[in-house]
Amino acid sequence: MLHPVVELAECTVCESCVAVCPEVFRVSAAGGYIEVIELPAYPQERVAEAIRYCPERCITWEEG
Repeated sequence: MLHPVVELAECTVCESCVAVCPEVFRVSAAGGYIEVIELPAYPQERVAEAIRYCPERCITWEEG
């Protein structure tokens, strides 16, 4: 299964991904970084849109 991954070292926490796809991305409870919400499957079109809107290009798909 494909799942999205955020490269935290590159992420500026602009929250674009959260705005575009809140069912998959959120700001961590501790704050300061973006988390990928654990889901049985990820909406590929919505995640692809979040990837397009990420100004840092730090979201990718990984197999696993």
